[in-house]
Amino acid sequence: MLGYLLTLSRPRFWLYTAGPVLVGVAYAADAVGDLLAPLPALLFCYFLLPANVYLYGVNDRFDREIDAENPKKAAEGSPEARWRDSPAVTAVVAASGAVGLALFPLTPRVAWPYLAGFFALATAYSAPPLRFKARPLLDSLSNGLYLLPGAAAYAALAGVHPPAPALAGGWLWTMAMHTYSAIPDIEPDRAAGIETTATVLGERRTYRYCGACWTLAAVAFGLLDPRLGALLGIYPLFLLATVGAGVDVDRAYWWFPVVNGVVGMLLTFGGLLRLVGVLA
Repeated sequence: MLGYLLTLSRPRFWLYTAGPVLVGVAYAADAVGDLLAPLPALLFCYFLLPANVYLYGVNDRFDREIDAENPKKAAEGSPEARWRDSPAVTAVVAASGAVGLALFPLTPRVAWPYLAGFFALATAYSAPPLRFKARPLLDSLSNGLYLLPGAAAYAALAGVHPPAPALAGGWLWTMAMHTYSAIPDIEPDRAAGIETTATVLGERRTYRYCGACWTLAAVAFGLLDPRLGALLGIYPLFLLATVGAGVDVDRAYWWFPVVNGVVGMLLTFGGLLRLVGVLA
């Protein structure tokens, strides 16, 4: 059961929810001591594992019929597993979401819209009647949920909302990342009768869509600091390089956890160096 739940939570993607918390804390802190406060650590721990059990548990629960036809879920050694339809698994997924509700009384009100947005989108993305993942454009827009843990952490520590360009840039980044990840599923989704941004656009136009979103994300972060814009500019360059070199999308897709980890680390280090006065 434990092994299955870990697979369900997609460990390779844990930092997609917990990483933004680190970035948000690094830029919200006014002193080194803020980094050692209990609340940032609590938010990081929740969004590292329980939030992913809930997010992907809801996803797999409502995709169980589709996943039955997805060879990726059945392959030996696959990092993803098909939904195990048992009361125990359902209870753990529900509990993982319920535990997150305990964050509200522990955080200032300014952080609540971001926490509420995360849980609302994490549910509505996969669960009917909204099921955004099967609605073109909304599937892309709703993946801003990955930005919201970082926004909540920033607001909880700083006591104010994050800068608007950071919210816009982060949201655009998640839109591109999600839609790029859907390219390998274009044919299986079409065969299953599922419409997504990627199935509607097709592979070539989806590349253009992702490139535009990543470019706009870099511009938005550049409004805050040109160095941040340059760092986010890695993404459209990576896209151009891999497409130009003819790298298969199924292969390039699996490079993104490394790319995102390095970019997230540099973003976090930038905030920490600012905090100790090394960077202005």
